[in-house]
Amino acid sequence: MKRKMIPILVAVMLTAPLAACGSPNGDGAASPSPSPSPSAGAKEELTVIKIASQSPLSGGSAVQGEAIKLGAQMALEERKAEFEELGFDLQFVPYDDQADPKKGVANAELIGADTGIVAVVGHMNSGVAIPSSVVYEKYAIPMVSPSNTATEVTDRNLKSVNRIVARDDFQGPAAAEYAVKTVGAKNVFIIQDKTAYGQGLADAFKASVEELGAAVAGYEGITVGEKDFNGVLNQVLNKKPDFIFFGGVYGEGGLIVKQAREKGITVPIMGADGIDTVGIVDIAGESIKGVLYTSISTDITKTDAGKKWAEDYKAKFGKNVDGYSAYAYDCMNVILNAVRSAAETNGGKLPSREQVRDAVRATKDFEGLATKVTFDGKGDNDYAKVYIYEYKEASYPGVLTSEIAK
Repeated sequence: MKRKMIPILVAVMLTAPLAACGSPNGDGAASPSPSPSPSAGAKEELTVIKIASQSPLSGGSAVQGEAIKLGAQMALEERKAEFEELGFDLQFVPYDDQADPKKGVANAELIGADTGIVAVVGHMNSGVAIPSSVVYEKYAIPMVSPSNTATEVTDRNLKSVNRIVARDDFQGPAAAEYAVKTVGAKNVFIIQDKTAYGQGLADAFKASVEELGAAVAGYEGITVGEKDFNGVLNQVLNKKPDFIFFGGVYGEGGLIVKQAREKGITVPIMGADGIDTVGIVDIAGESIKGVLYTSISTDITKTDAGKKWAEDYKAKFGKNVDGYSAYAYDCMNVILNAVRSAAETNGGKLPSREQVRDAVRATKDFEGLATKVTFDGKGDNDYAKVYIYEYKEASYPGVLTSEIAK
């Protein structure tokens, strides 16, 4: 469309995206408007392509959820100029799923109704991703998760569902082997948060430690949002295990660690990627020292490229990278590569959601910042790894002690 933009219209278009950053209660998502090319009067408007994210931006998991949002945002903004050359205006639309399955599904319906959105980075929580992905499948919108580990996420063989990280049936056994063979655990107590993620991980850990010959002294569930863990910790004191495993996220994990140490429980405690965040250090404080965790994410600052990226991230957002930051960055780049490929196949025109979905699944040997990516037939990454860390000090991240490939 060729026309001259009057000053009022220009002002509206410049301010509209800022005014639409979210609803007053933090539930909504930005709703960017189409923007003209830099030489508005001389060129046609760019075709808008929106990529959404879904992660908890409020509540007890907001530290990790925001890391997903910011990592994805950074990747998209780095490639805006590239897509402008192709005639497209990339726009990022972050949604707050509040770590709540119902909210995730409601947001997914909004995403499906917005025909400009062609893909989603997310979710953080498997329990939110599983029902939300049913909606994405209905609309043929691909999702690429930087953190979902529950086996059910991809075992349903949905065309739209992909993840770049390891599954619970890889992470749980890796944690069990480290606990038994390296730490020497013989009698373990398992605590899990009754979510698809936490319970799935705990079940995989339990089965593996038993296969390795260790006894399970106790297996107890807690409730997300709970603050007082005296009940379950008193059971730990009574059972006298030599190792504790926690399947859950940092909000509850940090309190369990802190309260366990206050009760004089000194045995090793191990969690997983749900406690791979500065958030648990903030909660547990000095009590975090000695806590072990498996993770689906590497410490990217161990490479020169990763260290430079982490510095750029902090300069841009004023925050240090968190466990999922670089993985969300890679997820967004997987999506954008697929969008570009699908557009080229479509004669340079806006690709359909189905074309983008199929191009995402066809990803092979993508060299990301944090991981290499090749999706198998159901959306799992052939190159996913598990890492073992220990919080040697009350600081994040922990010290990498082991790396396990498939």
